Amino acid sequence: MSAAAVAAALALPRSTVYRLLGVLEGTGFALHFPEERRYGIGLAAFELSSGFSRQQPLTRLGGPLLAQLVDRLGESAHLAVLHGRDVIYLIEERAPRRPSLVTDVGVRLPSHLTASGRALLATLPPPQLRALYPDRSAFVRRTDRSVDTYGALARLLVDVRRDGFATEDGEVTPGLASIAFAVRDHTGWPAASIAVTFDSGVPPARAAEIAQHIGASAAELSRRIHGRPLTPAAAPPRD
Repeated sequence: MSAAAVAAALALPRSTVYRLLGVLEGTGFALHFPEERRYGIGLAAFELSSGFSRQQPLTRLGGPLLAQLVDRLGESAHLAVLHGRDVIYLIEERAPRRPSLVTDVGVRLPSHLTASGRALLATLPPPQLRALYPDRSAFVRRTDRSVDTYGALARLLVDVRRDGFATEDGEVTPGLASIAFAVRDHTGWPAASIAVTFDSGVPPARAAEIAQHIGASAAELSRRIHGRPLTPAAAPPRD
């Protein structure tokens, strides 16, 4: 909303509202969209509830679904949320005899490098995506394949929106790949993402099977939180 609307709602002078918004923006509790001359709630607000995150309805509803997903696929799965330019992992359900992952509960990773993060970023409006990645300094690189410009990220997210899911292969951990679907709330906003990690180089039919099961789990979690239904998953793109 605009600063004028905030001032009217709070019955405060505009000068006071601008000062307050400046402080909130500086601490990450508000975002400024200059092209629209509007402000939005900043993702740092998540910090206020991070200590409560494991008990949130989202994790309580998602935990059994991840356990079922792991049982069906024999691969490790995780639930993540977007926080600024990072994803925070709220649940990791590890499959028996599968390698340990960096995506343990509470771990943060740059969202543009992970399947979980890409699935979430693809749902954001362009002005907010641009606000998160204003210049090249916002990008963290882990390998030579890492996305490091806004243009490259925007092109990658076009593919994610087209396919209905996000992928990464060896960009977080060599030899491991992931597929992730976004979980939307009732407004269509990204509430979380569900991802499964598996060995790189699996046959296309196996990747398609994994994607189908993740998509079903994401759709069910979205239904449980009264979110918008997801579009059916397409087959993962082949390299």
